[in-house]
Amino acid sequence: MAPLPSRLKIASLALFATICLTACGAQRTPDAKQDMTMKPSITYLHLLRHTPFFTTLSTDQLRWVIDHSREWETEAGSVIAKDDQTGASATDYWILLDGEWRLHYDGNTFPSGHAAPGKWFNLREAQGARFALITTEHSYVMRITEADMDTMLKQGFAFDQHLDDGRTYYHSIFHTPSKTPGLAAR
Repeated sequence: MAPLPSRLKIASLALFATICLTACGAQRTPDAKQDMTMKPSITYLHLLRHTPFFTTLSTDQLRWVIDHSREWETEAGSVIAKDDQTGASATDYWILLDGEWRLHYDGNTFPSGHAAPGKWFNLREAQGARFALITTEHSYVMRITEADMDTMLKQGFAFDQHLDDGRTYYHSIFHTPSKTPGLAAR
């Protein structure tokens, strides 16, 4: 068998490398329930600029967010956060970039889209209650560590109104007298 011409070798190697990188980049990651329903995604500045949580930020601030966060593409049914979650990401902030999620609490569900007050979530908002935050459709979410969120707020990133609206929303859910103990849908 004759050796492959060098151009064909290079093209074959490039194709093989592309396939390998694509396969590795699409590797799924466990959600808060340890189901493999999430995969890393790339955050694009031009899309982030139009996401309600981030519209007031400057280009430099948006770049800082991109450098200090992680975006995930999720399937419907991905558990973003739940009451018994532990570990490094337990107090991180989750922001819904696109799609919808529902907070399951006390036998009820509370839907939120990317422009609603519930477009972000932090485990502390539940104050120890049993809950699950689950995507209802193909969605994109962003995780920002608590330390990075604190840094952004200290640097004057204009998140205060979004955070205040969300806290009011979550307070109305978690501080309403309960009829049924526990969480109905897990």
